[in-house]
Amino acid sequence: MAGGRAGGPAVIVLASGRGERFLASGGTVPKLQALLAGRPVLAHTLAAVRASGLRWHLEDAGHPGMGDSIAAGVRATADAAGWLILPGDLPLVRASSLRAIAAAPLGLDVVVPVVDGQRGHPVRFSARCGAELMRLSGGQGAASVVRAWGTAEWPLDDVGCVADIDTLQDLARAERLLALRGGLADG
Repeated sequence: MAGGRAGGPAVIVLASGRGERFLASGGTVPKLQALLAGRPVLAHTLAAVRASGLRWHLEDAGHPGMGDSIAAGVRATADAAGWLILPGDLPLVRASSLRAIAAAPLGLDVVVPVVDGQRGHPVRFSARCGAELMRLSGGQGAASVVRAWGTAEWPLDDVGCVADIDTLQDLARAERLLALRGGLADG
C-alpha cells in the first residue's frame, strides 16, 4: 500500500513487528491494532503520513526483523530520493514533523529528530544510503547505517516522534497526550 506525491523522500511505515512487549504487558491484540481514541494505533500513524503529503509505503509483510522490513521497504521505493523510516507504533507523530525531517538539507545523509534531548523517528536517510539499507536484515534495524554515515540531529517540538507504543502503559499515556491535543493531529 502506498500513496502521496512522487519525488522527494518516501516514508517507509514499518508494521511487520509482532508487538511481543505489548502483549506481555497485558494487551489482548497486537499493538498496531490496539485502539487509541477509538481507532487502531496504526490508523493514527497512517493518518499523519497521509496528511504530510509525502510519498509513502506501508511495509507489513511480516518480516522476521526490523532490518528485513526496512530493506524490503527501501527496495519497494528504490527510485525515491531518500527514505524516512517510521515505525507504525508512533500514533502521535505530526504530519508537520514528517515534512520537517523530509525538508532537512539533502547534503545530510542521516537526519534524526530530537525531542527534549531524546532521539526519535522518523529517521531520514539520503539516497546515498540506499544500497546499505537494502542489505539490512535481522532485528537491529538501521543502526549500522546510522553508525557508518553519522547523524545530524534535528530538534523538533513533537512528543509524537518519541512516544511509541510498546506497553499498555504507553497506550494509556498516548490517550492522555492525544486528549491534551484535543484529539487532533496537525496537517
